[in-house]
Amino acid sequence: MNVLKRWLVWLSRMHKCWGFGIQSPTDYAFVRYVVNEQWPYYAYDVLRTGNWLDDKLGRLFLRLSNWRQPSMMLQDNYQLWWHAGCKKTQFVRELSVVELARIDIEDTDTLEALLFKCNEQSVLVVQGIWRDKQRWHEIEHDTRTGTTFDLYYCGIVFFDTKRYKHNYIINF
Repeated sequence: MNVLKRWLVWLSRMHKCWGFGIQSPTDYAFVRYVVNEQWPYYAYDVLRTGNWLDDKLGRLFLRLSNWRQPSMMLQDNYQLWWHAGCKKTQFVRELSVVELARIDIEDTDTLEALLFKCNEQSVLVVQGIWRDKQRWHEIEHDTRTGTTFDLYYCGIVFFDTKRYKHNYIINF
């Protein structure tokens, strides 16, 4: 993604910073203290790759695993970042129940399989939602999903369907 487009995306979402307009205290705290946390974590410098987007997503994944504290996750390319956020996490090839998982928007089969393994405590990160907006909207409106957060580079899906379903657009 070129620099000009990155800035245009950021500017178009500028009014969505820091959780302004989010009425739910739980959702506001998640956006403010997990998604857009500005304090430097202990592992940021050690895990830096040099690719701005990989580092940006990696820092988010570290904060997510620190917040969620999953006992098991699927193996993936960001494993070092996930593990830096939660040292007790074990990485496996197959999950019976999703606590926290990352999937690419284009991996439709795995995404469908994971949706059936999610419960009200599950959190799913869908990477690359800007590449397939139609598929992302299908996930947002799926009856199995609850609150969603569109961060442009990735989406975060909660599955607590007892809460009011809301689709937030966040400047990340």
